[in-house]
Amino acid sequence: MRRLVLICLLWLWPQALAAQASATLLADRVIVPPGSERLIAEGNVEVFFEGTRLSAARITYDRGTDRLAITGPIFIRTQAGEILTAERANLDARLENGLLRGARLILDDRLQLAADRIDRVGGRYTQLSRSAATSCKVCDDGRPPLWEIRAARVIHDQQARQLFFENARFRVYGVPILWLPRLRLPDPSVSRATGVLAPELRTTDQLGPGIKLPYFIRLGDHRDLTVTPYISTETATLEARYRQAYLRGEIEVSGAVTRDSLVDGGRGYLFADGAFRLGGGTRLRFDVETASDDAYLLDYGINGGDRLDSEISLSRITDREMRRAHLTLYQSLRAAEDNDRLPPLVAEARRERRTTPAIGGTLSYGAGLEGHLRTLDAGPDGLGDTLRAGVWADWHRAHVAGPGLVLETRAGLRLDHYAFSPDASARDTTRTTGQAAVTLRYPLIRQDARAAHVLEPVVQLAWSGQSGDTPPNEDSVTAEFDQASLLALSRFPGEDAAETGTSAALGLSWSRRGQAGWHSRLTFGRVLRTTENPAFTHTSGLDGAASDWLIAGGLDTGTGLGLRGRTLIDDGLAVTRAEALLDWRTRRIDLAAGYIFLPKDADEDRSKAVREISLDGAYRFNDRWAAGLDMRYDLADGSPSTAGLELGWRNECVTVDFSVSRRFTSSTTVQPTTDFGLVVGLNGFSSGRTGEGPARSCQD
Repeated sequence: MRRLVLICLLWLWPQALAAQASATLLADRVIVPPGSERLIAEGNVEVFFEGTRLSAARITYDRGTDRLAITGPIFIRTQAGEILTAERANLDARLENGLLRGARLILDDRLQLAADRIDRVGGRYTQLSRSAATSCKVCDDGRPPLWEIRAARVIHDQQARQLFFENARFRVYGVPILWLPRLRLPDPSVSRATGVLAPELRTTDQLGPGIKLPYFIRLGDHRDLTVTPYISTETATLEARYRQAYLRGEIEVSGAVTRDSLVDGGRGYLFADGAFRLGGGTRLRFDVETASDDAYLLDYGINGGDRLDSEISLSRITDREMRRAHLTLYQSLRAAEDNDRLPPLVAEARRERRTTPAIGGTLSYGAGLEGHLRTLDAGPDGLGDTLRAGVWADWHRAHVAGPGLVLETRAGLRLDHYAFSPDASARDTTRTTGQAAVTLRYPLIRQDARAAHVLEPVVQLAWSGQSGDTPPNEDSVTAEFDQASLLALSRFPGEDAAETGTSAALGLSWSRRGQAGWHSRLTFGRVLRTTENPAFTHTSGLDGAASDWLIAGGLDTGTGLGLRGRTLIDDGLAVTRAEALLDWRTRRIDLAAGYIFLPKDADEDRSKAVREISLDGAYRFNDRWAAGLDMRYDLADGSPSTAGLELGWRNECVTVDFSVSRRFTSSTTVQPTTDFGLVVGLNGFSSGRTGEGPARSCQD
């Protein structure tokens, strides 16, 4: 028999007997010399003990000293996932203490540490003498790895999951780059550990060359703090981010304080958001967004938003009821807008319930309260503080009759009372709005071997009446005409404006669902009225007694390519609005592209036409290289608005990301600028890096 299996609990490991654990030894030959307390195992030796596996060419166990003399090649995998290889070793019977010569320690199958000598102490500490650590592939031809850390001594604390280096020298391709007397790093099994994160080199036209040095502080299992000094020739900035997770929610706060040469005095920003589940389906959410000046967020690459909103809200949503209350504070970063007259503060409380009445259908009813607060008295526009209280009810029912005709009926009633501050030009008023509509659909279906086709003509007759004075229009200035609003009783986005009179909506939709995964759809529609509504702008496509023609469509190939578009065309065949979106995703490509056209419209504060294309894409050349491109190009001006390029390279031990971006637009508060960024990360030390990049070939 080639291999002999022994359960050697009583003879080989007496300590294991007290712990009620067994050791298993497998070997080609096992020898017990007469009169000796030694056991010799030779040939393909394997030992399994308490989750640890040891493989070697020869093992000699001395019962008197309770020690193992092991001859290699030696392979040890511990229960914690550590891998040790060595030429020879002398260990205790529990494999927790001892000495390994010509050894290598591998952590989490990613980070390897080679040493002349490894000492195991107490089953917790592993001490490596004259060690070299790297997560890069090491070739046998003597070529140095891409990077390594050489140290006089390295101690791995298995319980704390930390690596301590003494007299550490960081090398790139064998060339010394940095020396540190002491260095502490988390081992690869740690996902969150206090320490320095990968630095970022950043250069901009306005701030000059600089560096960001993020420092991560673990404050416990559920919270952490990242502090990032940003130093350049033109700025001294301290950034911070705090995160905390609770049993029923989480919060995140980020901000920065700055002294720079761009603006006199201090600058900064503060963002915060959080969400909590309060029980009974109630959710509390809040977010804070504020900046010291209009240009700060753009100058420091935080984001490109031109309006900030801070909000706190309470909501409870079930299948039959919705309750929501929120308080929102707005801050405009647009040079042409006055924060005091936005209005900056908006509060709203709303409750809506849905039931099934005895007559059938669905009945929705509710009540709401909304207020707008300005910090200054009414200006030339006459708008002051506003309070609106309203109640409403809406009934809807659908019925299928005859040869598949779908008949839908709808009726609604709304009562709103508006109260204004004494400085406003408007006076308190109560408005009542009634609505009713009948919709007829006739879906036609055809099925063949390749696809299912659905053709559905639809006609709607609607009426809406109003009594009482019309309040100032603050929340319904810009309306959209699309597939969703074609059959709506009111196509205004808010409550201040309402459609009145008799109208008819005509529509035709076609859809195709192919067996091969291709899905397509096309919609045509138009709205006809007995009277015009001056509250609709020309760009909305809803002005006049007859709306523009709505044409909307979409295509999905089932292979990652999708196309959607919408356009409005007037009776003169002129395009009054158009937009298109392209989405393409494959194993190598992620692409999102868009086009929008809006004519100039004084009612929407647009002094010139907008004709713009946008592009956001990434391409993976192979497992190592990837590139990204994003841009916005103004076709009306014939010039780009923004452009950015990203280039990434990675292998099993290094990740490099380079980026360059350019903002071409300017205003009274911001100037065109170019931004360069470079981040180099070492895989193998915590930070969630997985080292999934391909390893280099030793035959290169």
